[in-house]
This record gives sequence, structure tokens and C-alpha cells, in this order.
Amino acid sequence: MDPQQRAIAEEFDRYKESYDQAVNRAIAFSGQKVEAFTRAKADDLLRTIASHFDSAKRLNVLDVGCGIGNYHPFLTPVVGTVSGVDVSSACIEKAGERNPAVSYSVYDGDRLPYPDGKFDVAFCICVIHHVPPDRWQQFVNEMRRVTRAGGLIVVYEHNPMHPLTRKVVHDCEFDRDAVLLTMAQSRALLESAGCAEVATRSILTLPPMGGFIERLDGLFARLPFGSQYRAIGHVR
Repeated sequence: MDPQQRAIAEEFDRYKESYDQAVNRAIAFSGQKVEAFTRAKADDLLRTIASHFDSAKRLNVLDVGCGIGNYHPFLTPVVGTVSGVDVSSACIEKAGERNPAVSYSVYDGDRLPYPDGKFDVAFCICVIHHVPPDRWQQFVNEMRRVTRAGGLIVVYEHNPMHPLTRKVVHDCEFDRDAVLLTMAQSRALLESAGCAEVATRSILTLPPMGGFIERLDGLFARLPFGSQYRAIGHVR
């Protein structure tokens, strides 16, 4: 592991027991907890998967930069298999304790420890902004490599144009050195990796309160006002 990646891994090793608390402190002004945002993005991911595949139960899904596995309890009842990979061995240990049905691996931040085309879906949620910018393309290229033809790559990131998002990133203990990506940059990374039909949309323009508010949030998808956004690319 190169020194930059090792420093990132060691930073997150320190938060294996306190990740959620650190995020909750940063978003306290919103009146929401990390669980609400986690559920909202997990629901969005599952809707995205359902719109592209006939049966989620047959899918092998990979979470790149999975941390302590917060999203996996929402995914394992719905998809066929879930795998998670991260540079932080401490976070992977914690994720395995929390989600025994998920297969976890540690990697060096360079090459994912999987063969070509192993997964139907590879996704990452608010991870690329922690990767050194000169490695962004390699990161996405690896997601593309391990996803089969006909599969899907899904990237969630913070919207740097949103002032409250910038506040959260500034206030979050492990985000202060983050370099946020615009929608255009994420689109370009997916296209350069060879993905087709790349598309982006805003999410979480409104607070993650479920029900009617969640449906209403979808009306703002084409506007660049969401606190986060989703980018998808099809593997051909």
C-alpha cells in the first residue's frame, strides 16, 4: 500500500467504533441521524438496481469502500450476495462482526482482490472524495474491471455546490481533507472507464424523512440542488 493509501486506512482504523458518532456530530444541525441518510441511500440504490435488472435475488453486489458495513443490513435481504472491500482492516473487522452474511476483504487501494467481471453491480457511497485525486480514475477503472458486461456501476458522492454539504464535510472529523467531486467529474470518470449511458441525478434535496417527502425529493432529481448525487454507468 502506498503511503497516501496507508494514511487513509489508518485514519479510518481509528473510527471503527465511533464512525456513526462522528457523522452524527457533523450533521447534528439537520436534526437527522446517520441512520436516516443511510436508509435513504440504500433505498435509492435498491430502486436503481430494480430498474435495471429483472431479479435482484440473482445479483452479486460489491460495496467498494464499505467501511463498517452500514448499508449491508438493507441489502442482504434483497439481493443475492453482498461483498464489501475497504482499505481499513479495522473497519472490515467491525463490518464482519455486524454482518456475518456478507463476504469482506481488505485491499491496498490499488487493485481490487477479485477477478474480472465477478459482480453484477459495483457501488461506492461517499468514498471517492477520500481517494487521492490522481487515483480517482484507477479507482473507477477497478470498479469497471470487476463488473460483468451488462452490469452496473453506481457512485454516490457529496455535492460540492451545496453549502450545507460543505459545512458537514468541514465539520466531520475524517472528512476535513476530502476533495469533493462535481457531477461532471464523476460522469467523466465513468465514461473514461468505458461505461455507457452514464447518467447523474441529485438526491437528498429534501431531508431523508421517508414516505411522501422521499417521493417529493425525486421531483428535484434533474436540478443540481441535492446535498448528494448519484452517478450510474452501464458496463458493455
